[in-house]
Amino acid sequence: MSEQPGGGVFATTHWSVVLAAGDSPSPTASAALERLCAGYWFPLYAHFRRRGRNPEDAAELTQDLFANLLRRDGLRSVGPEKGRFRTYLLTVADRLLRDQHSAETALKRGGGVRPLELDALSAEERYSLEPLTEESPDRAFDRQWAMVLLDRALRRLGEEQAARDEAPVFARIKVFLAADAEPGEYGRLADELGLASNTIAKRVERLRERYRELVLAEAQQTVGTPAEAAAELRSLFG
Repeated sequence: MSEQPGGGVFATTHWSVVLAAGDSPSPTASAALERLCAGYWFPLYAHFRRRGRNPEDAAELTQDLFANLLRRDGLRSVGPEKGRFRTYLLTVADRLLRDQHSAETALKRGGGVRPLELDALSAEERYSLEPLTEESPDRAFDRQWAMVLLDRALRRLGEEQAARDEAPVFARIKVFLAADAEPGEYGRLADELGLASNTIAKRVERLRERYRELVLAEAQQTVGTPAEAAAELRSLFG
């Protein structure tokens, strides 16, 4: 167990559980891998689309990749040398693209593995919002991965605020988590919410700190240690 932001401890991470399974897959490791796959499928879908696959093929490739990983013996290909979950998935995806044959991939599907819920239409709608850039598919994958990480941390922060009956206020001030307020903006918002301006400023400061903690904790789930999580964030955000 390691120190967690906010004074707690890091529980064993999802990816470290998967790595520890080695040649002896366990239900716990399989569940941890499924949670990771369910949370981070979209960067893979977008990666397949950027590599020229149509929406249907990209959805099928994503399902095939996860179905293979989630098989009972799928964890046998995982070892400590695989490093970050992000890097591991991209390696598997590129290998799948290289080795793809339509008949073979059709045979790989199923096998008693419950597929992840992946709606090709909603995935394509999300993909259509992606900016047009000249970046490489691998760099675009990292950027999308970073966005998913931030979104997951923001969702957790929103759930925490809702549990404290602070959802309405959070909905109005969450925009300041990533951008500084314009002059007078806190004052106008304070008037609307019936709060003091300095109260808004203090809440934003606390929420930013908690958001940073949750981003680090989210990254922690896809690596092995807090130090690796910090390195992962540096790699993703510079």
